[in-house]
Amino acid sequence: MAKSRTIYVCSACGAESPQWFGKCPACNTYGTLEEEAVISNGNAPSRPGWQSAASRGGNGKGTKEAQPRISVKFSEITNHAQERIPSGYGEFDRVLGGGLVPGSLVLIGGDPGIGKSTLLLQVTNQLAQRLPRILYVSAEESGQQIKLRAGRLGVGVVPDEKDSQKQENVKAQEIDNHLYVLPETDLEDILRELESLKPQVAVIDSIQTLYFATLTSAPGSVAQVRECTSALMQVAKRENITLLIVGHVTKEGAIAGPRVLEHLVDTVLYFEGDRYASHRLLRSVKNRFGATHEIGIFEMVDHGLQEVTNPSELFLGNRDEFSPGTSTVVACEGTRSIVVELQALVSPTSYSSPRRSTTGVDYNRLQQILAVLEKRVGIPLSKLDAYVASAGGLGVEEPAADLGIAIAVVASFRDRVVDPRTVLIGEVGLGGQVRLVSQMELRLKEAAKLGFKRAIVPKGQNLPDDIGLEIIPVSKVIDAIVAAIPPQQRFGGEEGEEGEEGEEGEEEF
Repeated sequence: MAKSRTIYVCSACGAESPQWFGKCPACNTYGTLEEEAVISNGNAPSRPGWQSAASRGGNGKGTKEAQPRISVKFSEITNHAQERIPSGYGEFDRVLGGGLVPGSLVLIGGDPGIGKSTLLLQVTNQLAQRLPRILYVSAEESGQQIKLRAGRLGVGVVPDEKDSQKQENVKAQEIDNHLYVLPETDLEDILRELESLKPQVAVIDSIQTLYFATLTSAPGSVAQVRECTSALMQVAKRENITLLIVGHVTKEGAIAGPRVLEHLVDTVLYFEGDRYASHRLLRSVKNRFGATHEIGIFEMVDHGLQEVTNPSELFLGNRDEFSPGTSTVVACEGTRSIVVELQALVSPTSYSSPRRSTTGVDYNRLQQILAVLEKRVGIPLSKLDAYVASAGGLGVEEPAADLGIAIAVVASFRDRVVDPRTVLIGEVGLGGQVRLVSQMELRLKEAAKLGFKRAIVPKGQNLPDDIGLEIIPVSKVIDAIVAAIPPQQRFGGEEGEEGEEGEEGEEEF
């Protein structure tokens, strides 16, 4: 007779414990142990353990030549060149590494309401125009709710090629024979539908709402998420189905469920963005078939998500308006370079300890740069509030933006204007030196394409000859300050007054 016992499973790492603890013994995380009931069959045969030749009655000396049983040599594996499936969105394909790989599992996580279901519904609409069978499994919405949302997004229709008018006047026709919808939460019914329909691409929205009837735990628990993902992976690999799986995230921003969920899938994507802004970023953190840390940029409009073809214009402020405390850097996300405007504000503090605040910039990097400016350059920032933000809220975490942050802080402190046609690229060391960065040629080409004239870069960087920019190499932060902030350009002053104040600033630096 089957017996039931209770175990406690950590929702963070998946470790099992026979009793409850306030802290997980494996990952030392508090409050993550959840109770689960496990049904075990006492008559089930035990797993065969490893036994040596001596324990089996042999003398350990093989009498036959070693032969493989089911394994094959690496040279015998045929190399089949699989063509990727284009999703219809270039930004989505960029993050995936060139398109969808047949038989792969792609996990997409993001905050509630960020647009995960909207993105996948639009992707399935594009795929249904080229592939015969696309399945959308909705475990959170009914068929009528999906139809209502699809009508707003224009999903389920394809433009008539004979009509040459604009898209809003195009006659549409239903594509009922390509896109299938399955509102279901039972895993067994979903697996039977996948094996029967054999779609090229299937969407599971979402994995935390599926349940396996054999398990007694609730949907979304560690055991349910692990078993459902494992069963879907086996069917996808066997039937060569590309699965796009939606995953919920915790309040810390990580994908909910056991950590093994991210290990089972081939690709992990995060869909992120500010809910008060219109743009969304699709970021790759794991990709077995492409590069990681690639990003795709979308913009939320009335009819859904729209690709942003030139993201530098989105994160670049108005260069016609000169304002103090502003600098321009070129950040690299994977193989993409993006020109970003950084803004700094330095003001006297009204508290006993000054405030430091960042938006889109690493807080610890700002603290380090402020300490370098005070120690190596002599700017008294320890008694001033400092605020640094990136235009558009794009996260600029790489060290190549250090020089731009330092120049923006100094320009705000001196109330000066940095030349808006100049980009700053370089890492700031603790000794006040400007260090070399990677992908310099890619950054400079992006800046030249957008019309910038000068670039302040680390000294000794290997650069091409025909880049189209005036290159100013610097080795110290003080040299970059003198080159980026001309003494005669004081914000709000007259031309006759700027010269005297400029000489003052040059002597101080």
